[in-house]
Amino acid sequence: MSFMRKLKRLIHKGGVKLGLVQQHSLGSITDDPRINVPAEEYDRINKAKRYYQDNLDPVEYWTTAGKQKRKLNSLNVLKSASNALASLMFNERCSIKVNDSKLQNLLDDIFKDNNYYLDQETHLETWIALGSGAIRPYVENDKIKLSWANATEVYPLEANTTQVDQIAISRKLQKIENNNVVYYTLLEFHQWGDLTTDDQGRQYRPYTITNELYRSGDPNNVGEQVPLSYLDEYADLAPTTTFSHLEKPLFAFYRNAGANNKNLVSPLGVGLCDNWFDTVDDINEVHDGFEWEVKTGYRRVSIPRSWVRRQSNMNGKTIPEDQQYFWDPKDAVFVPVNAKNDDTTTAFRDLSINIRNEQYEGAMDFFLRELENDLRLSPGTFTVAPSGIQTATEVVTNNSKTYQTRSSYLTMLEKTIDQLVYAIAELLQDGELWSDGKARWNGDLDNLVITPDFADGVFVDREAQRSADLQAVQAQVMPKIQFIMRNYDLDETEAQKWLQQIQDEQSPTPPDQEMSMFPSEGGVNREQEDNSSSNDAESGSNS
Repeated sequence: MSFMRKLKRLIHKGGVKLGLVQQHSLGSITDDPRINVPAEEYDRINKAKRYYQDNLDPVEYWTTAGKQKRKLNSLNVLKSASNALASLMFNERCSIKVNDSKLQNLLDDIFKDNNYYLDQETHLETWIALGSGAIRPYVENDKIKLSWANATEVYPLEANTTQVDQIAISRKLQKIENNNVVYYTLLEFHQWGDLTTDDQGRQYRPYTITNELYRSGDPNNVGEQVPLSYLDEYADLAPTTTFSHLEKPLFAFYRNAGANNKNLVSPLGVGLCDNWFDTVDDINEVHDGFEWEVKTGYRRVSIPRSWVRRQSNMNGKTIPEDQQYFWDPKDAVFVPVNAKNDDTTTAFRDLSINIRNEQYEGAMDFFLRELENDLRLSPGTFTVAPSGIQTATEVVTNNSKTYQTRSSYLTMLEKTIDQLVYAIAELLQDGELWSDGKARWNGDLDNLVITPDFADGVFVDREAQRSADLQAVQAQVMPKIQFIMRNYDLDETEAQKWLQQIQDEQSPTPPDQEMSMFPSEGGVNREQEDNSSSNDAESGSNS
């Protein structure tokens, strides 16, 4: 930190103490009057976050030494289910196309620089688990960067609507100052102003981005507002930036498909398992119980007291005669209750128990099938497939329920992608954001067509598709080049080459050329035979 930065901090602190600087503080982010989402929504989201991070309460149990605690040996089905659904929805094979070649080239470069197609799948997993998320494109060093946020960092400014066009996004940093941990929270507000008219008579709604920084020594408290210059990371950040003629917001918001039944006026989505945590708890309890039974199910025996040797001294201290009997420190051995010192009649007994693997397996399958039904996923998603080896048609049929669920979620993701492309296009059109003052794209947003390709091939029976397409070609309702592109994953140029090669191979060969290609017996071709015959006939006539 520079000397000037430290000096500004001291001046600010002095101004606060003297009352010359008005200090604004927040206990939690939802205390800000601009945010209209109930605080209870973030309690729900934080619960889903704990399950997603596998940060669950320990198991309490009793032993002869009293009450004990241990870590729950859980099966993180929320992580697994969210990951599976995100992978089915979006992966590196997906693509985003627009009907403008210049913008397409710019988008391809931006997505490549930001590793978008891989990062989108990763962040989509978190969005699905927690219910919501957002992407914020911004310009830095003449490049467009993408900033990601999950549901715990997204705060819509309006309630009772599913159309989120005003939002606050939070960012938290942890610093060590004077050997103490200090927490900083940056709040970035995106707000539309009232309709106004510019000097040329055009009406517009100003779009304002406001940045506020808060500082606290308590991780559960947002703290006091401080200048952005408090941190090097935000020193160059403008407190307020206003855009005059934007048509779309400069962020993209995502929410899970389906209604929010936890809060009917909240624009935030419901997490994947928010309605099914009881089932998740049952799965974790069965899994933990089985693991604990395996761990504690090793052999135990009961022996007569007379078989036990007594340790008379430990660490230099004398041990009373009625204590410290042992068989072997490495064995789990018990002396029967009320056994006398001279008791030799008590028989050796094996106290080992049989592990109830079949019962646990049946219970686990039951709860996993219940979760598959709750999440609207196909049977066999978490459990064993309905049958052993399956044909492609059976796979498609069995996955139909998952495909329907995926389609619902993809509808919401497609809206997010549209918002992201529009936001990027708005930044490209604003020359003031670029060092040379020139816009990177001047197209028409109203005529922009955005087409995401989500690579549905994973759910398609390729053999059935190829057979149906072949019949369409034979019926002359599908062009051959489209058949080649669709069934062999070729672009139009390569497919055209294939088609030309096929036509060349199928083109008829002239009969005389074809005859000359095949030699006759004795190594003489038919053309030579014909010439020989004609010569013989000619010589015969001459004679």
